[in-house]
Amino acid sequence: MDPKWIEWARKLQALAQSGLAYTQSPFEIERYNAIRAVAAEMMAAGAESEVKPIRELFAQQLGYATPKVDVRGVVFDGEGRILLVKELRDGRYTLPGGWADVGDTPAEAAVREVFEETGFQTRAVKLLAVWDRRKHGHTPAAPFHLYKIFIRCELLGGAARDSAETEGAAFFAEEQLPALELSLSRTTPSQLARLFEHLRNPDLPTDFD
Repeated sequence: MDPKWIEWARKLQALAQSGLAYTQSPFEIERYNAIRAVAAEMMAAGAESEVKPIRELFAQQLGYATPKVDVRGVVFDGEGRILLVKELRDGRYTLPGGWADVGDTPAEAAVREVFEETGFQTRAVKLLAVWDRRKHGHTPAAPFHLYKIFIRCELLGGAARDSAETEGAAFFAEEQLPALELSLSRTTPSQLARLFEHLRNPDLPTDFD
């Protein structure tokens, strides 16, 4: 679980954001902005970071606060190896994926992300897991509450290529994974282990928190 200070900061930010979305009272607007400022200061202090970029990030969030959605495509080849990409941002491996775009279904988001980040064409076939990011050992802690959706995608064709965000798309056997540096903000070893269990036992139900 994430530390308490980030849970408190997230909740204060969400309360402030939702309050600002509905109130028209100048007094309440002032109070909600003050709450948002406290949330930014808490997060900056806990993360030993500058407070200004966090204030700016929070100020960009509009409307009623809800969890953000991260969709990951889970692709195995005919040899039972899993498709991973190397993130240019941190040089570490992860499942292809990212934020769901408005207008995409979850399946469309998974297929699109896989193609954009790896060059492989796929078809979404099964929802494997819906996990709350806070509960699965991701580091560092995120400023917002996130749901992570993992969708099994059947490989149809294409060829590996780099993208604007990733490089080195390749298939890896389960025994190769311990030697890889994973991008733990996106994908964890325990998640990958569970996804291989889904490969071995296709009748397993969807996992969820």
